[in-house]
Amino acid sequence: MLPACDLRKDGSKKDMNGYETVIGLEVHVELATASKMFCGCRTTFGAEPNTQVCPVCLGMPGVLPVPNRRAVELALRAALACESVITQRCRFARKNYFYPDLPKNYQISQYEEPIARGGRVLTGEAPVRLTRIHLEEDAGKLVHPTESAATSLVDFNRAGIPLLEIVTEPDIRSPEEAEQFLVSLKQMLEYLEVSDCVMEQGSLRCDANISVKAEGSDRLGTKVEVKNLNSFRAVRRALAFEQQRQQRLVREGNAVRQETRLWDEEAQATVPMRTKEQAHDYRYFPEPDLVPVEVSADWLNRVRQTVGELPVRRRERFEKEFGLSAYDAGLITATRATADYFEECVQRCPHPKAVANWITGELAALLKEQDRTVSDCPVSPASLAELVCLAVSGQVTGTVAKEVLRESFLTGKPPGAIVREKNLGRIDDEKALREAVCRAMEAHPQAVNDFLSGKKESLGFLIGQVMRLTGGKANPALVRRLLSEALENNPRSRVQ
Repeated sequence: MLPACDLRKDGSKKDMNGYETVIGLEVHVELATASKMFCGCRTTFGAEPNTQVCPVCLGMPGVLPVPNRRAVELALRAALACESVITQRCRFARKNYFYPDLPKNYQISQYEEPIARGGRVLTGEAPVRLTRIHLEEDAGKLVHPTESAATSLVDFNRAGIPLLEIVTEPDIRSPEEAEQFLVSLKQMLEYLEVSDCVMEQGSLRCDANISVKAEGSDRLGTKVEVKNLNSFRAVRRALAFEQQRQQRLVREGNAVRQETRLWDEEAQATVPMRTKEQAHDYRYFPEPDLVPVEVSADWLNRVRQTVGELPVRRRERFEKEFGLSAYDAGLITATRATADYFEECVQRCPHPKAVANWITGELAALLKEQDRTVSDCPVSPASLAELVCLAVSGQVTGTVAKEVLRESFLTGKPPGAIVREKNLGRIDDEKALREAVCRAMEAHPQAVNDFLSGKKESLGFLIGQVMRLTGGKANPALVRRLLSEALENNPRSRVQ
């Protein structure tokens, strides 16, 4: 359970038990490059262990790293989107520490001269300020064959993959706000195509720094770092647990120890990992094998042209330009692919609300059923636009339109062709529909009696039967009128 909180007059949150929570995040993002940060090894996820390695990423003596230009450009793109100040001359540094999954015994990172400083990320709550954005290389991965085994294996395929670290200011005040920040950041990075952000594969990971202090106090509490959180739920639950743990310690008069902790998913608790290091413990110094990266104005301008419209702004535009509700605009802009698909549709079909309903309704259901995404949807934007126009204009009924969409999805045929081939156009012939109405009434005399006895909902049942007899092609409005006339002219109706 999360502690209850309310809003103060200045808009910040406080816990009802008199404590304030202060959270800052360090987000590690694997960049969408084909090769590693300082060598030509591939970055394909899931390859056989230790098959995507070379002397450079294995830290062999005498090798020289070469920066990945694409990684630098993706970092610049993210920094520009965050409105950060770009460092025109940034330098790599060596971060010295020993882990078994880091073959060099140091990590090439950035310290005093990161690629960008400052900036912000817009969230559902309020903008979260950034401290810095910097480039570094990832470490390898420890593999534990069994829980009881006394040995561990090391896979160095991940060692050297380009990482972007995004560090926030301590602006976040609750586990929920931390989760919302990560949701917004992930969406932005996916829009920018900076990373695939697949958290299950480690493409987006988070370390969280959290402390608690007395409500209204200017003195910050002792912070604790929670490492390697790889899901939104883990972030929210780990911070909620740590929030309560620290409050309990302070309330009981005990000190909070500055340390690094891990989230134990099974126990739903954080557990100690090690005493927290300070920056001087890493013995940073400039990387002697790499020259500084010079970011020219021309290079930066070229990168700026690739940023495009960010999801928050696109959502606002869709509400204003197309009249979508905030909810629908949020669904449509959830991914760049869906937003692009929508815009291509409305260029051909001037009914944006109807298009949005079809994308978020029937099309989304088919994609989920077939385990596909909008990016590989077999129904092109032109085809969906054609179908929506057919439905809105009344040339096909809603029932038929759904059937046509499914067939178009499964066969790739354009909706118009399917309608023509199967003669699925709407039936407006009164004579044919009068015959269907009579058949429906004769087949369901009880429904007729129920309607004449005052159960008006029976009319809907009879309309459904006429639609079934006509294969869903009958004009619903015309069917309703003809049925109403037939029931009014029923002898029993005249007697009553």
